[in-house]
Amino acid sequence: MVCLVELWLQELARGALKVFVNPLFYWIFILVVLAGYQRIKNERQQFGVKVFDLFSEWKYTWFPAILTGLILSIIFAGVGLVYSYGTIIVLSVMMIILSIHLRFTLLSPSYTIGLTYIVLLFAPVIIKNQNYIPESYFTDINYLGLALLLGVMLIVEAFFIRRVKRDETFPRLLKSERGIWIGEHQIKKLTMIPLIFLVPGGVIESFAPYWPLISINDTTYGLVLFPFLLGFSHRVRASIAPLAAKHLSKKILLLGILVLAISVTGYYLKGLSLLALLIALFGREFITYRFRTQEKQKNAFFKPEEVGLRVIGIIPGTPAERLDIQVGEVVYKVNDKRIYSSDGFYEALQTSGAYFKLDILDDNGEVRFVQSAFYETDHYRLGLLFVEKPHRTKQAVNEG
Repeated sequence: MVCLVELWLQELARGALKVFVNPLFYWIFILVVLAGYQRIKNERQQFGVKVFDLFSEWKYTWFPAILTGLILSIIFAGVGLVYSYGTIIVLSVMMIILSIHLRFTLLSPSYTIGLTYIVLLFAPVIIKNQNYIPESYFTDINYLGLALLLGVMLIVEAFFIRRVKRDETFPRLLKSERGIWIGEHQIKKLTMIPLIFLVPGGVIESFAPYWPLISINDTTYGLVLFPFLLGFSHRVRASIAPLAAKHLSKKILLLGILVLAISVTGYYLKGLSLLALLIALFGREFITYRFRTQEKQKNAFFKPEEVGLRVIGIIPGTPAERLDIQVGEVVYKVNDKRIYSSDGFYEALQTSGAYFKLDILDDNGEVRFVQSAFYETDHYRLGLLFVEKPHRTKQAVNEG
């Protein structure tokens, strides 16, 4: 028993070091910097200020990602799911290719694992006339194992989407079909889930009759730490983003359970892994399409109000965050004066002296009062962002 534990620990150490030779490990850092830079540039153009930090796309994801990776790694190793080196190579390349456009939409497991499955089907023909990648990497592909991984990771995706909070989504301004400026929020996250995969050719031997459950033609196995890239990006304009995220996560969760159930059945009935793949691909695409269509058909939630200003964003570290003002609430009075524009808000705030008072309508339409001292170092609008003409448009008008 002690010898077996030592073997596992040795293989785990070797597998952990192999993560540093995977370009995907470095790509995620480049990706989050590029995505953050692009977002900040857009924030400055629309609001005249940087709203969120550079690394906000993966903020608050590290702990749940590590915990998820640990739990899944134990389960995968326990049941004995083995993946070839060819599978790991193609999956890494696919994740890099699908994330180059920086929008994270295609980093759903349905696309990354699904397209990996398809590429692996044709891999023997593709690599036949080359000398760089050993053909042995693609001789035994665990297609059923990929389908199982796909179902599990769809469930994980649903979990991460459901975790999105109100202050973690990114505001944007756009023109409606009627030509008025409205707002929307982008549910956008990127994370790296560390998964330990069993691979052929190590020093670990089978220790139980069932293990490995789904194997390839090798008698010994090793461990590889794989940085699984998971991301999503959806635009919400008809409601508060967390509410939309919950509805979206339920549909993805049901899809993941269905794909996993078909994959498990495929262990007993051959050929069902391809069916699971097709359901995952088309199902996830249909969910995205329906979500996008329904959001466009409904009335915008973030729009100009008859009285007051609806908060479309809160700049972190400002008085608005300290006073627990929420995205989606309406500020309709400043120091007992009704406001109709952002300029009116600023003018009323200037007359407050050292203190200010806000009348706010919450999600239920009930009035609550917020008051505090106003300091010279505070943001001139308390860190509140409203639905109005973008900053770049105002600049163009002023320069004109």
